[in-house]
Amino acid sequence: MKVILTEEVLGLGEPGKIVDVAPGYARNFLVPRKLAVYAVAGKVKELEHNKRRLERKRERLQVAAQGTAQRIASQAITIDAKAGPGGRLFGSVTSIDIARAMKDQIGVEVDRRKIHLSEPIRTLGSHPVDIHLIGETRAVVTVNVVDSTHVAEPEAAPVAEAAPVAQPAPAEAPAPEETAE
Repeated sequence: MKVILTEEVLGLGEPGKIVDVAPGYARNFLVPRKLAVYAVAGKVKELEHNKRRLERKRERLQVAAQGTAQRIASQAITIDAKAGPGGRLFGSVTSIDIARAMKDQIGVEVDRRKIHLSEPIRTLGSHPVDIHLIGETRAVVTVNVVDSTHVAEPEAAPVAEAAPVAQPAPAEAPAPEETAE
């Protein structure tokens, strides 16, 4: 019996694939669990239409991802972090921090799950970070981690002693009126 897989099934294939299985396996396992639908003429035609539509959409997204990859690769982002002696960070820089910095500094919003770090960044300096956009489109962004505790703060201007300001004398309150009885 021919069925169209709607979910990935181990040993059979990925979604959208037409496979030939035993009738009992299709009727008792695949179809009730919505892992597959029967491959009738209408469903096969619908599957082909959806494949063409999804292919066009994937091509548009691929072109957009390549433009984004070029924008990302030509930029470097800077992240301020507190560090101790020897350049070790108090904590680490994670993919969430990198995604937030990319959005703020470059203007490119990237899902944190697409930022691949072998391990979180725990030292100061420049670190290349891989970003997997769509399909085989990849970009490498340079992340510069700088110490925020040793950043030179602008010195405050010395406060000059101000001359005392003359306060006006408080006005005398009028005397209470005496009432004649």
